[in-house]
Amino acid sequence: MRAYEITQAFGLENLKVVERPRPEPGPGQVAVAVSAVSLNYRDLLMVRGHYNPRQPLPLVPCSDGAGTVRAVGPGVSRVKVGDRVASCFFQGWSAGAVPRDKAALRSTLGGPLGGTLAEEVILEEGGVVAAPAGLSDEEVATLPCAALTAYSALLRQGGLQPGDTLLIQGTGGVALFGLAFAKMAGARVIITSSSDEKLERARALGADETINYKSTPEWGKAARALTDGAGVDHVLELGGAGTMQESLRAVRAGGHISLIGVLAGGAAKLDLTPVLMQNVRIQGVLVGSRSDFEAMNRAIVQHDLRPVIDRTFAFDEAPAAFEHMGAAAHFGKICVRVG
Repeated sequence: MRAYEITQAFGLENLKVVERPRPEPGPGQVAVAVSAVSLNYRDLLMVRGHYNPRQPLPLVPCSDGAGTVRAVGPGVSRVKVGDRVASCFFQGWSAGAVPRDKAALRSTLGGPLGGTLAEEVILEEGGVVAAPAGLSDEEVATLPCAALTAYSALLRQGGLQPGDTLLIQGTGGVALFGLAFAKMAGARVIITSSSDEKLERARALGADETINYKSTPEWGKAARALTDGAGVDHVLELGGAGTMQESLRAVRAGGHISLIGVLAGGAAKLDLTPVLMQNVRIQGVLVGSRSDFEAMNRAIVQHDLRPVIDRTFAFDEAPAAFEHMGAAAHFGKICVRVG
């Protein structure tokens, strides 16, 4: 079978197709014939060697995939041959709070564990969930990280309520899932982007207000003005240190900031006084458990939520998919068709 590997060194030029033996599942494992994969920014960082420079190579990248169970190992009872499934980012986190066990925290696909950008993968029985009915393989492949992160941030941990105002940064996968879940919950949504065209598309998907952060550098102040000076209830913070100061300007006293990305940097000089003086809660979000994934999928089916896919590449075009992500011009998720 074919698989992509980051070979002996990091870099997109070292992402190569290789032939591997067809894997067979061991006890408690399942073999999944992969149909589609979606890319996350983490995957691009991993390929470039920026996520974990000490990651052993070779490595099959990507954490998010959808496919069909081809075979099951001894003792498997949760799934059967022929089931459509999606991969779980954490192979060892079934339910409850973030595990303290280091092995469970390191059970992540696409590094340190081998990932999904292959024609077939071996996953743990507890590391897959049933694919939501009615979604295509590509749509299912967008769910494991981007959708679950947004769901965890807003509904599982953030307590977003009807009538709340949410500020979302950008129009990538997590951002647009955040928009969908927020509208599902009855919240008002403000979205920022550097592209007026993307902001118009976000409005068509339900965004109530939009801010171009290029033409309005003090977008936190602008977001606050859209709430009559009170501040937004919740911020979906994708930029990290580089955008946190504006998020703190935007959020209300007692508000909530979900830190889920570091697209604008992981370190910067930051005035933390507003956090203290306004009783702001900053919550890191580490995707979610299998149980949360299953709960989210039930909500997706109930509300007929459809993931937004920017573009789907053929398997042989996977390097071009990473280049497309690196260009940061996408709106929604980028997928690779495998099977």
